[in-house]
Amino acid sequence: MLTFHAGSSGQMRCDGVTRRSFLKAGALGVGGLTLADLLRAEAASGLGGSHKAIINIHLDGGPPQMDLIDPKPQAPPEVRGAFGPIPTAVPGFHVTELMPKMASIADKAVFIRSLVGAEGKHDAFQCMSGFSDKNLQGLGGRPAMGCVVNKLLGTPEDQVPAFVDLMQGRPLARNSARPGFLGPAFNPFRPDISHLFHRELEEGMKVELAKLGANHQTPLSLVEGLPVGRLDDRLTLLAALDQLPRSLDSGGNMQASDQFTQQAYSILTSGKISAAMDLDREDPRVVEKFTPRVSDQLASYTSEGPQAALKLLLARRLVEAGVRCVTVSISDFDTHQKNADRMRLLGPVIDHALHALIVDLDERGMLDDVTIVAWGEFGRTPKINANGGRDHWPKVAMGIMAGGGMPGGQVIGATDKNAAEAVSRPIHYQDVIATLYKKLGIDALAVTLEDPSGRPQYLVDQGHPIAELL
Repeated sequence: MLTFHAGSSGQMRCDGVTRRSFLKAGALGVGGLTLADLLRAEAASGLGGSHKAIINIHLDGGPPQMDLIDPKPQAPPEVRGAFGPIPTAVPGFHVTELMPKMASIADKAVFIRSLVGAEGKHDAFQCMSGFSDKNLQGLGGRPAMGCVVNKLLGTPEDQVPAFVDLMQGRPLARNSARPGFLGPAFNPFRPDISHLFHRELEEGMKVELAKLGANHQTPLSLVEGLPVGRLDDRLTLLAALDQLPRSLDSGGNMQASDQFTQQAYSILTSGKISAAMDLDREDPRVVEKFTPRVSDQLASYTSEGPQAALKLLLARRLVEAGVRCVTVSISDFDTHQKNADRMRLLGPVIDHALHALIVDLDERGMLDDVTIVAWGEFGRTPKINANGGRDHWPKVAMGIMAGGGMPGGQVIGATDKNAAEAVSRPIHYQDVIATLYKKLGIDALAVTLEDPSGRPQYLVDQGHPIAELL
């Protein structure tokens, strides 16, 4: 049986039945009732709580942990690098000089120094799902968390999608936010933001992106000159022509088309998403706060400049519009060469962006409802190589979290003297994913999804919500 937890008040209804009792009764009394059914029934009965959401920030390329939140000032020069430690708002906790803004609000954030279980690949999929891309590959692969949220919390009638993917660079070319065995009906809504944020791709990545085809991104505004009445006519025509037996649609493509058509109609005619994506509608003073005053020189041709921080403002606006899960990326942390020079430019961008997002959400009274995570696909080698760079290091990585009602000012886990291995409180990628689900009210250890073979699959298979963050 699935158990859904209400708040401490129990959220009493006018008929004297608590939200918890209502949900438990639903789970027991209706055969085959799914989590999505229960949540929709809850909303229809006026029991809906606050709008919980996730902003998942992928630091594309794998950020060097020792150059950001895990400085090792006593290590040899070839390990400790160029950046010295600075104190934070949490007594005894230091970050590097690249993170002064986050240092000032460290009491509002959680710093994970012992992230383990990395696959060692340049792919955001593990940060999107907790799983290797090979897991259940024969059945279509595991779905990204946002696609699961689409299935569990979204409906075709929604005026905003449950999941919007804003990732660029490698995560876009490798389709990291993919629905896996759930099928195309639960694809992310993926607006093209290249006109706002340029991110040059490596030549090989351009080939990978081309293979996704022209329709891998989703227009989120009405075609100019196409009135709403024309859309109504087209939907009516589609319904009239749709006489093919559903039994012939073994791949689920017809169902996906139906759902996307219905949801696109709701989204396009509401205009909420296109409005959220328009930064000209934001208070210029807020835009200014999200814009770092740092060097706009790029660390490499695949790197992003200061404007990348505004992606997090877009994410906040989407959450404010009703989106449940937003994924964004900032890159390029793949520092095989000139690590110090590249981090000197990239570090302040992510420092400013995270600080601006946390403070902005806090000022709006949204921080307890929105959970933020910033992390990469692996860490970086303790020893600087002959090119002055740091190479891939799957043994241990870093993460920064905030919001979602979690107690801030925490440092979870520790590494050895060279930031090479976790020596206490290892946190698996799946533990973070399970925690994110929990913050949305979804028990990843109890909810299952049916794969194409008919077998139930749990949302994680080895992760548990991080106890310190609940």
